[in-house]
Amino acid sequence: MVVGLDEARELSVVGGKGANLGEMLRAGLPVPGGFVVTTEAYAQAAESVGLAARVRDAEPSELRRMLAGAPIPQELRDAVADAYAKLGPDVAVAVRSSATAEDLPGAAFAGQQDTYLNVVGVDDVLDAVRRCWASLWTDRAVSYRRERRVDPGGVRIAVVVQQLVDADVAGVMFSADPVSGRRDRIVVDAAAGLGEAVVSGMVTPEHYELDEDGALQKWTPGRADVVIRTDAGGGIRHDTAAQTGGRLLSASQLAKLAGYARAAVTHFGRPQDMEWAIADGTVHILQARPMTALPPEPRRLNRRERVQSMIFSEYLPVRPYPMDVTTWLGRGPADMMRQITVYFGIRGAFTDYLIEEDGVVTGFVPPHMRPGPAILLTPFKVIRKALRFHPEDAPHDPRLARLLAGADELDALPLPDLSWRDLLRVPERALALMDLSRDMRIDYLPGTAIAVIRLGVVTTLLGRRELLAELTGGAPTRTAASERALADMAEMVRADAVLRELFASKTPAEVVSELDRFPEFSSALDAFCHEFGRKETASPLLVSPPTLAESPDVIIGMVAGFVDNPPQDDRRSRSDDALARLLRHPLLRPKWLQRAVRHWVRAAQAGVAYREDSHFHFTASLPALRRALLEIGRRMQDAGVLDDSFDVFHLRWDEVAGNHDVATMNQATVERLRGLVVARAARRAELAGIPVVDVRDVFRRGNEGDAVVSGAPAGGGTATGPVRVIREAADFHRLQQGDVLVCPYTNPAWTPLFLRAAAVVVDTGSIASHAAIVAREYGLPAVMGTGDGTAVLVDGETVTVDGTTGRVTRG
Repeated sequence: MVVGLDEARELSVVGGKGANLGEMLRAGLPVPGGFVVTTEAYAQAAESVGLAARVRDAEPSELRRMLAGAPIPQELRDAVADAYAKLGPDVAVAVRSSATAEDLPGAAFAGQQDTYLNVVGVDDVLDAVRRCWASLWTDRAVSYRRERRVDPGGVRIAVVVQQLVDADVAGVMFSADPVSGRRDRIVVDAAAGLGEAVVSGMVTPEHYELDEDGALQKWTPGRADVVIRTDAGGGIRHDTAAQTGGRLLSASQLAKLAGYARAAVTHFGRPQDMEWAIADGTVHILQARPMTALPPEPRRLNRRERVQSMIFSEYLPVRPYPMDVTTWLGRGPADMMRQITVYFGIRGAFTDYLIEEDGVVTGFVPPHMRPGPAILLTPFKVIRKALRFHPEDAPHDPRLARLLAGADELDALPLPDLSWRDLLRVPERALALMDLSRDMRIDYLPGTAIAVIRLGVVTTLLGRRELLAELTGGAPTRTAASERALADMAEMVRADAVLRELFASKTPAEVVSELDRFPEFSSALDAFCHEFGRKETASPLLVSPPTLAESPDVIIGMVAGFVDNPPQDDRRSRSDDALARLLRHPLLRPKWLQRAVRHWVRAAQAGVAYREDSHFHFTASLPALRRALLEIGRRMQDAGVLDDSFDVFHLRWDEVAGNHDVATMNQATVERLRGLVVARAARRAELAGIPVVDVRDVFRRGNEGDAVVSGAPAGGGTATGPVRVIREAADFHRLQQGDVLVCPYTNPAWTPLFLRAAAVVVDTGSIASHAAIVAREYGLPAVMGTGDGTAVLVDGETVTVDGTTGRVTRG
């Protein structure tokens, strides 16, 4: 039940912290001596109080009480007394928890269980051991394990008892930069006294950034009002810190710490998060764990890679699941675009751009787009397609009718009644419909491009380039139709005093829960979901996020924004006004020339409308695909493979489709698939704070004077208003008329917000992205690719957005 630290090896016996300390001792690092009270001791204590029967049902507080009262058997008391005596007479020790789920890749468990410092005497050591056992069941530890899918029935805890270093200065050290991800940097945080002040966040430590050899690159002074010291006879005390004004660590001490960091990385094979202490000039390493949530190492991007990263930063606002990658992302819109670019002679687009580790997307690499030999035929293909296929004919193309009929047929399937084999065919059928969208885009996009370019040349030659956005925004689109439907529902709310009060006093989710009292409005909402609900809410490339029809609270939020502020903008009227102004140009007096210009404007409008509507239509089979995958997940949940139907997204399509009958799945397959889900969920949890595309590398800006944030200018003019940060669709209702919309990304589902915004500021994207195009159509100042607008700008502060220079200033 007790082993020396130098013998600590197996994680299942000594826990993560104990195993790492034993490894470092054997690697020659200066680790203070001690011993480990093993998991076997905990298991006996847990058994003595009947903990196993209560683990899955009892509240954590009850489990803590049970362990706090567990008897200490004489055998354990004697073993601890012997091991403690070998450290010295009544030596001060640190007693630290070391759980079996601790310090695993993706689950550091930092601070989840308890530590007791300056413990003196066998009785106090045993009491601290028992309190560490109980801390396995703190609310925070239970929640942390639940999030990372750690089985509560299998978790155990060991306890490390280690000679205390009465530190003059102590802190933490990272063998890589935890912010930038640079592996050639070592980061050290230090404060006077025991390191608990740094670990607990009680002080602002001194911050050192070192190169690989330990040479100081940057130093930031700290601010410590308190210092933690050992108290005579046991325990710790908080003293007032003495302000020295100088650095706590010398160059030689920093070099020594850096050497130990490199040694730990070499030994463990991955970057480490370490605690250290210095007493009487001697450096000690107190613990090490694998660094979690470490961003990928930054890459130097050339201009082409930066442009591609801008595009993907908008398309990948959230991390794809393995099921995303192997269905909608891998075989849906992205693959459609790959096939289209191949047809027109471009290789490498939308290929090999995701880095995956064990099925989890860990990073992004800009695809290597390059012209192929077929590029020589592209001009002829474009001209031939443009002459044969006109965008204004696209709504009547029989292929569109087949696409929508196929999607309707899939939506009507009674999925719960299908056999397993028939259910597995539904995703394949949904993905096959993408071929119709691909073929239509190949046919109609050349005419679209030529029509828009032609009108752009005409307006430029006439000196009326500023009219282009308004001229092309007048064609009816599915998006414009959805906006009118939202406005009509808002009118229904205004006409009903009770319903209007509900909208004014409740959140969108609360409104949805009470709509059964308003059958007419509920019918309108159902009709909207049927007509327009196939849109994505997060990204057109992903199937894991809910669709608009699955998010009635989002739709209610959109309606709520129009209740007090009905949309005043009429794109058709503005387009007609712009055309009238263009036709008044002196060079356009001849009637035949005016007729030509009108035709060119209508063609460009039809092209822009086709581009937007084709996006709307290629998501037609998305709801059926998502419903089928969730039904597959539900059946796998019933079979004991998954804990929740959504967990199916942690699996790859081939891992699911390869099972001939979920009802007869053997136990080995069940355990294998469950293991994949648990491991991938833990890895995703580790990466939760790291974006797939790091916008800081993509949208780096120089000194912009008094600009708070800056980016690519995407819409002319300026506007001033209060900031409203909208991070996701569930926040749509928060945007008020005249607010400056500040958001991480947009997609077509966000378009209704542009009717209320005074200006748009987006973290991601470029002048060709959705937000920029729509902003120009509405005449809104827009700044794209700020990189950090949502982090810097604060709700309610007044800013001025200059869409011509790409600058956002306060006031």
